[in-house]
Amino acid sequence: MVTVLITGGTGLVGKFLNKKLSSKGFHVRVLTRNPKKENEYSWDIHQNHIDEKVFKNLDYIIHLAGSGIANKRWTTKRKQEIIDSRTKSTQLLFEKIATNKIALQGFISASAIGYYGAISSEKIFTESDTPATDFLGNVCQQWEAATLQFESLGIPTTILRIGIVLSKTGGALAKMKMPIITPIATGKQYMPWIHIEDLTNLFTKAIEDNNFTGIYNVVAPDQQTNKSFSKLLAQKTRKIYVPIGVPAFLLKLVFGKMSILLTTGSRISSAKIKKTGYQFSFKKLEDVLEDLI
Repeated sequence: MVTVLITGGTGLVGKFLNKKLSSKGFHVRVLTRNPKKENEYSWDIHQNHIDEKVFKNLDYIIHLAGSGIANKRWTTKRKQEIIDSRTKSTQLLFEKIATNKIALQGFISASAIGYYGAISSEKIFTESDTPATDFLGNVCQQWEAATLQFESLGIPTTILRIGIVLSKTGGALAKMKMPIITPIATGKQYMPWIHIEDLTNLFTKAIEDNNFTGIYNVVAPDQQTNKSFSKLLAQKTRKIYVPIGVPAFLLKLVFGKMSILLTTGSRISSAKIKKTGYQFSFKKLEDVLEDLI
């Protein structure tokens, strides 16, 4: 039986992925700060601690752990927490794997389309583009650099740069389903999205397909602006759509610098994923909303 360890396994994506892998016959273990179930093991990156029983007969690690990028205002302290939760957790895993000479069959890590920065541009970003120099770009660059160390151990490594995750429970969609739906700021910013079914399918593909290594943008091929997304959401939920956008300055007053997550966004290419032969279960936003709503 193939054994897979998921960090961040109690979060939105981790829970879905745990169910999917278990249903396919994989033996799933979860690293969490507060283990409660039989397949959960403790870790604490601040204490450099991992319950080493979790590494016994381990085949793959899927690394999802990281403090929520939009959970709190971006104070100097919070920014450092966001970086450390990603880089220090990855470094701890690397050191444990290297020290104990664990022959992993693969290390698969989340990253984010924030790699390309919090900007609105007509450019369509591909995996070969350089990282942005803003906060989000720096977070993702450091995160990925820590992940790529696994290649030095001869471990096949896959990085998925994830867009906005759409699901029935939690995530961005739940926050958008308001009684009155409006665009944000100009509404011209793009919202690269991915259905959680496709996201978990791609993590699974990284285990099942030995050739699925390297870095990939994980976004659906359908390019939607905030305005077009909002209109379609209002239509599908039968809510009132008001075309006047929430002013950017008001969002900055409420959320601080974090408001750029809402007011900026560029198009991201999914061409590299499609070249692997992967067939998206949900290519169009309309189909996603039909499924989730």
